[in-house]
Amino acid sequence: MNRASGAMLAIAAIFMAAPAVSQEFPSKPIRIISPFAPGGATDTLGRALAPPLSRALGQNVIVENRPGASTAIGTEAAVRAPADGHTLLVISPSYTVNPFVRKLSYDPIKDFTGVTRLASTAMMIASHPSVPARNIKELVSLARAHPGILTYATASVVGSQRLAGELFKSVAKVDITHVPYNGGAPATLATVGGHTSLLVTNIIEVAPQVRAGKLRALGVTTLERSEVMPDVPTIAESGFPGFDAGNWFGVVVRSGTPSAIVDRLNAEIVRALELPPVREPLVKHGLSPAPMTPEQFTAFTEMDRNGRIVKLLNLKMD
Repeated sequence: MNRASGAMLAIAAIFMAAPAVSQEFPSKPIRIISPFAPGGATDTLGRALAPPLSRALGQNVIVENRPGASTAIGTEAAVRAPADGHTLLVISPSYTVNPFVRKLSYDPIKDFTGVTRLASTAMMIASHPSVPARNIKELVSLARAHPGILTYATASVVGSQRLAGELFKSVAKVDITHVPYNGGAPATLATVGGHTSLLVTNIIEVAPQVRAGKLRALGVTTLERSEVMPDVPTIAESGFPGFDAGNWFGVVVRSGTPSAIVDRLNAEIVRALELPPVREPLVKHGLSPAPMTPEQFTAFTEMDRNGRIVKLLNLKMD
């Protein structure tokens, strides 16, 4: 074989090998780590995606709940996994707040790369029926008359729900004590049981309890009312113009995962979110699919914005 022929074969081998990474993926079952307890929004999203992803990728897709430490436990499990696309981590704003309030064993910027945003949702302030307030205005009056007495539950020590709760306290000038739980479902059940006065959580977690009369809806945290519960006014229209605190969820993988695998995961997840059996139940529960490209989601995660809010509110680990 002459040198020219050898060079041509080498070049051909490179082009033939280029798609091999994506063709070989996946080679084993895929884990979706949800860093919250079962029953909340991250868990719901993971379990909605698992069946269509399993069919599309030809491997079992397993949702693994790793709650605790304001999502740090689940994130630590994901950072220990190989950078091969077989471990996905569902994240929410807690992921972007943690670096500003605690020492971490991982770097959320350097150790992970975005796959896609999954969905956005409104949150709600709700109360136990025993609380004598039927709307935000009455809640503010009650809290000002009894500073430090009322409590509010959220899904974690820090995160979007805590940020929303603390922003409300700041603009309303009220003193309400925060009580964190390891997920939206446990926080909701705590308020239903009367262990906390109030709840700040995603619409998906609170709406069934409001309809059952076990909780009372007081206000929605986004600028627009929720289509799931359109009769509930926003906090912005309840005396606090401009109040806006939504929530979002997305998927990341370990940095170093081949771009062909990241793109494949993005394409399959986006395709799954468009399927009526996936999309319709999510929308019905207030989770609006909102996919992005990997590059868009990596740039989106609001790290700087949430860092400024944490500093402004002087938030610390409880």
